[in-house]
Amino acid sequence: MKCKLSDICDYVKSKTTVDSLNKNNYISTENMLPNRGGIVEASALPAIGYTQKYLSNDVLVSNIRPYFKKIWFATKEGGCSNDVLVFRAKKGINPNYLYYVLSDDTFFNYSTATSKGTKMPRGDKTAIMSYEVEVKNYEEQLKIASVLEVLDKKIQLNNAINNNLQQQAQVLFKSFFVDYSKNSNEETYPTYLGEVPKSFDIKKMGDLPLLITDYVANGSFATLKDNVSLSPTPDYAYFIRNTDLKSGDFGVFVNKHFYDFLAKSALFGNEIIISNVGDVGSVFLCPILDKPMTLGNNVIMVRPKDETLNYYLYMWFKWFSGQGLIQGIKGGSAQPKFNKTDFRNLPTLVPPKGLLNDFHQIVSPMFKKISDKNCENKHLAALRDSLLPKLMNGEIDVSKVEL
Repeated sequence: MKCKLSDICDYVKSKTTVDSLNKNNYISTENMLPNRGGIVEASALPAIGYTQKYLSNDVLVSNIRPYFKKIWFATKEGGCSNDVLVFRAKKGINPNYLYYVLSDDTFFNYSTATSKGTKMPRGDKTAIMSYEVEVKNYEEQLKIASVLEVLDKKIQLNNAINNNLQQQAQVLFKSFFVDYSKNSNEETYPTYLGEVPKSFDIKKMGDLPLLITDYVANGSFATLKDNVSLSPTPDYAYFIRNTDLKSGDFGVFVNKHFYDFLAKSALFGNEIIISNVGDVGSVFLCPILDKPMTLGNNVIMVRPKDETLNYYLYMWFKWFSGQGLIQGIKGGSAQPKFNKTDFRNLPTLVPPKGLLNDFHQIVSPMFKKISDKNCENKHLAALRDSLLPKLMNGEIDVSKVEL
């Protein structure tokens, strides 16, 4: 049976006080991840006294730039910004089923097509509620949701495993390189980074055995504009940007000619990538994908020649003292940024070779498992997204699915 979206759900308009919220339950478009990636913890709370309220089982959709496909099925109660639409299922509609109705590309395409504005389009709330939906009976709703939930729960489990592994790696880093320097009987000496054991060195990043490069290492902005064209259509190589690394979804490509032109910033996997414009200080390990890769703009790449430095420097900059040092070289007002020269001059704590090697041997399998889980999630998400429209339009029969 076809009906309008307004027939199966309502917009939630209730309010809650900001005082009742925390960074874990406040949702804005900034901490919603693209391509159905869910949410991350908010970086800050709003200054205003009241904000929209949501409950568990509500569906939250970012209303700014709908083509980013930011959506989350609420598993708790909290508040959200006015740029996030809160949908609540009506009687006779399963909340999980509603989530998958709104997760479908067809809905996001409709919302984008009917949005208002050009630079930062917003979904038209009236038009959205006129979106036509093929509504199944309640039992079919449950069956469709159950098929898709299996995939989403596996993705969530993999993410939980990865988060746990990352936390373990942080504990190990602290034990090897922070508590060691505090608790060791070894004589220490004062440095820019505090008291450190005499077996540890302080070196500039540029003096370490590694490559530091970026997109503009391949030529001037004018030359790059004339010689490089990006495409959303799959092609020879991925163009890896900060937003792609955040979402885990890689959808910008270059052809073989452009990839060869960008040879100075080719990626092979496991490089340290740091955002140096806008979202300064976001730190990632480059994934290993199914095509060649090249570095995007507004990020720098660090590739150690000594593999024992790789995970050490990644963690140093992502979670430990290196993050503060990055923020210390940040400049610019309208758009925060730092340059490669300042980055190369950053003082870095370098532990003795034996300690680095021991740490690398322990954490290397952990990061390999994280990489494998991320790869599995990519395949699971692709399977879910291909099944979703077929389940919704009845192309796949769910009559024999057992609940």
